Amino acid sequence: MTAGRGDAGRVSIFLAIALVGVLAIIGMTFDGAGQLRTLQRAENLAAEAARAGGQAIDLATAIEGGPKRIDQLQARRAVRDYLAAAGASDHEVSFPVVDGETLIRVRVWVTYDRAMLGLFNFSNTVTVSGEATARALTGVT
Repeated sequence: MTAGRGDAGRVSIFLAIALVGVLAIIGMTFDGAGQLRTLQRAENLAAEAARAGGQAIDLATAIEGGPKRIDQLQARRAVRDYLAAAGASDHEVSFPVVDGETLIRVRVWVTYDRAMLGLFNFSNTVTVSGEATARALTGVT
């Protein structure tokens, strides 16, 4: 028995719609994983930049036996230089005081270029941020 002429083409339409859905799921998975990798990179960059800034201590005060504190100007420079070498430039540095100790907090923004979701009318890029805090690091050199 053969199908009536009214059924012709229904399977093709169903497959086309299903294919768009499958491609959207693949795109969300691929770009979601890429966005998570970018978030991890932002967190790592912030941690390393904060560590670099935390090594910029006020040597004059430390040598005189005073408290080890962060030289804010040198710390900003160290953070900027580290992030420039890593290929990231969009950042913010602050110096919060916690329990009388000045810390360095670095926030880094990294942009991920979506590979597939742009095809489905999503934004082509997404910006994520990472943040880390460090204290003045001292040691024998």
